[in-house]
Amino acid sequence: MSVRAVEELSQQVPADDFHALENKVYRTIELYKAAREARAAAERDALRLREQVEQREEEIDGLKKEVLSLRREREEVRSRVEKMLHEIDSITEEAAAV
Repeated sequence: MSVRAVEELSQQVPADDFHALENKVYRTIELYKAAREARAAAERDALRLREQVEQREEEIDGLKKEVLSLRREREEVRSRVEKMLHEIDSITEEAAAV
C-alpha cells in the first residue's frame, strides 16, 4: 500500500473503528498465543502419557512372565505332592494288608 492509500484509508475509517479493529487484532494475537501454549502443553502431556503406557506395558510383560513361572512351579509342586501322597497310600495299603 502506498502512503497516499494509507492516508485515504485513515480518512475514511473513523478513529473508533480503527481502535476496535486494533483491539480485535490484539485479542486474536493473544488467543493465538494461548492456543499455541495449550497445544505445547497437550503435546507434553501426550508424550508423558506415552512414556507411562510404555512403562506399564513393560510391567505387564514382567508380570505375565512371573505368573507363567509361578504356574509352572505350582504344577511341579502339585506333581511332587501327588507323588508323595501316592507313596503314602501305597505304604498304608501294604501296612493294612499285613
